[in-house]
Amino acid sequence: MDIKHISSVQNALIKQVLLLKDKSRERKKSGVFIIEGLREIELAVKGKYTIETIFYYADIFPKEQLEKSDLKASQYIEISKDVYQKIAYRETTEGIIAIAKGKENTIDKLIFNNKNPLILVAEAPEKPGNIGAILRTADAANADAVIIANPKTDVYNPNIIRSSVGCVFTNQIATGTTSEIIAFLKSENIAIYAAILQDAVAYHTQNFTTPTAIVVGTEATGLSEAWRVASKQNIIIPMQGEIDSMNVSVAAGILIFEAKRQRDFK
Repeated sequence: MDIKHISSVQNALIKQVLLLKDKSRERKKSGVFIIEGLREIELAVKGKYTIETIFYYADIFPKEQLEKSDLKASQYIEISKDVYQKIAYRETTEGIIAIAKGKENTIDKLIFNNKNPLILVAEAPEKPGNIGAILRTADAANADAVIIANPKTDVYNPNIIRSSVGCVFTNQIATGTTSEIIAFLKSENIAIYAAILQDAVAYHTQNFTTPTAIVVGTEATGLSEAWRVASKQNIIIPMQGEIDSMNVSVAAGILIFEAKRQRDFK
């Protein structure tokens, strides 16, 4: 294993890491992104992501541990404490950071391994924490895909990777415009159930055992009119308290697991 060393925060590669951490534009332009933490990197490898560079701080993540791991990269770089503290995103972490190559995540790349897919669609989610929670929910339910309509940020935002606990890499993800996604779902004969108040019925009255896409929107604005028109049925979660809405990731969890229940959790 050929190990390089970087001790200066002014190093050109370290400056690129900082840009990748902070700038969506840089991630899109370069086609690479940052992963922090051993579990997240291992999940990325399992998800068939290509790891280009591994940085490690030997006081926390010894070289021997790296050599014993199954992590493969084009280059390995031992970094100093100053460099590690500069590029580390989390306050408590494991001494290892990677640069990985992103995937296209376009709708045409989706592959369904069964003839009865269950898909979770989120339109224009803004908060990385909510996106991460939605991805964790989809992973827990073993959904066939997560599709993000009109995304406000790229899925490789470090906040999304962190809040998803690496489920960015365990889910099949696609992004696109609302119109593109509706056209795709209709072309695949996947029934659309939109979580929207207008013309809606209680979610548990519907049959989700056939090819299904459950669509959720933001708490602030809900779903766009296009989903109301395109849906097979609009659905609501009956609210019994004082407020009239709940967190989008919580709503997604309730709906997707009702579909799983109807499918005998298969």
